[in-house]
Amino acid sequence: MTEPLVLGIETSCDETGVGLVRGTTLLADVIASSVDEHARYGGVVPEVASRAHLDALVPTVDLALERAGVSLRDVDAVAVTVGPGLAGALLVGVAAAKSYALSLGIPLIGVNHLAAHVAVDTVEHGPLPQRCVALLVSGGHSSLLLVEDGAELTGLGATVDDAAGEAFDKVARVLGLPFPGGPHIDRVATDGDPAAIAFPRGKAGDGSLDFSFSGLKTAVARWVEARERAGEAVPVAAVAASFQEAVVDVLVAKALTACARHDADVLVIGGGVAANSRLRAVATERAARAGVVVRIPRPGLCTDNGAMVATLGADLLARGVRTGLEVSADPSLALVPPI
Repeated sequence: MTEPLVLGIETSCDETGVGLVRGTTLLADVIASSVDEHARYGGVVPEVASRAHLDALVPTVDLALERAGVSLRDVDAVAVTVGPGLAGALLVGVAAAKSYALSLGIPLIGVNHLAAHVAVDTVEHGPLPQRCVALLVSGGHSSLLLVEDGAELTGLGATVDDAAGEAFDKVARVLGLPFPGGPHIDRVATDGDPAAIAFPRGKAGDGSLDFSFSGLKTAVARWVEARERAGEAVPVAAVAASFQEAVVDVLVAKALTACARHDADVLVIGGGVAANSRLRAVATERAARAGVVVRIPRPGLCTDNGAMVATLGADLLARGVRTGLEVSADPSLALVPPI
């Protein structure tokens, strides 16, 4: 029997993502990004994002269907991100998903954006093990989760202030780099020495699995301001590399500590910051020494996308989960088991 075809819709922030998944086979993944519109303001503007989703959603769905070689009539269920995220942006996606589900007479499944970042790993690496640790790092979230039975998530640690991706954006602004900051810092840092400047490692030695990047961000800003006041040139590559190293060092150290404490030999890394080349390299290297296998989706599946929503939707559908047309957007949706 053919597995159900699931349409996934993602509109939690500034990217309109549409994915089509059959089982764990990805048939299409299309993204319409409004990042260039937000770059003029140095950050995501909620109203601009909402209007961009309104313009892009239907054409993006149509393009995904075309690339997958299927029609709307072939879709068996619709999955949509219901939170967390920007209220207006989420409402656009949820309203569209309800319209598709109602008109086609098929199930609607609301999914958690963060849980979807974990689920999408199965598209490339197969089912999740019985027990693993997930590190989710993005512009709005830095979280450590224990994943059991492929579905139940338990929070182990989270950011107490700035998320890793948020810190990347703010430091990029200090260095005069464009928005979004993460990719630009990653690029510039390749020409710098990660040991050039000893920036602080927030909450590194407190024994907790929580993260703090606000102090690091402030330390970078003060370091740069001091050089500018002294009339000295700011070594952008060195600052970028040293800042990036401080973030990566803490993320990897706490993730491997979580693996050791919870007897997990697999670490899944997801979220936009998971596309960072230094994080991928350091995590793989240190995990190998600790006897931990690292699973990181390709960069295109780390950033917000419809594939991750469709993947989680397909899994929930197989488990008999249906949320129905009464589901609503929840900008502050908590990550609670089951996913």
